[in-house]
Amino acid sequence: MKHELTCQPGTTNLVKTGNWREESYPEFDHEICIGCKLCGMVCPEGICFDTGEKNSRKQSIYEADLDYCKGCGICAEVCPVKAIAMKEENK
Repeated sequence: MKHELTCQPGTTNLVKTGNWREESYPEFDHEICIGCKLCGMVCPEGICFDTGEKNSRKQSIYEADLDYCKGCGICAEVCPVKAIAMKEENK
């Protein structure tokens, strides 16, 4: 049986989340981040990224593009130093 895709793979960055994100969003503590890149590797939307800046320990600073974040919390779950906390969204 052939299935039709509603969108092409790798194109979710063309669709902003808008106001339908889950009830939380990731907040990064840049000072305890160790620059392991796990958040970027596991994010299903591919929106966790290296900002190009460094923290006081010379580690890369990561951030999430909240325009596309779905609030799933996977990034916070895999962070080995708990540098990402899921915060309640006030809508």
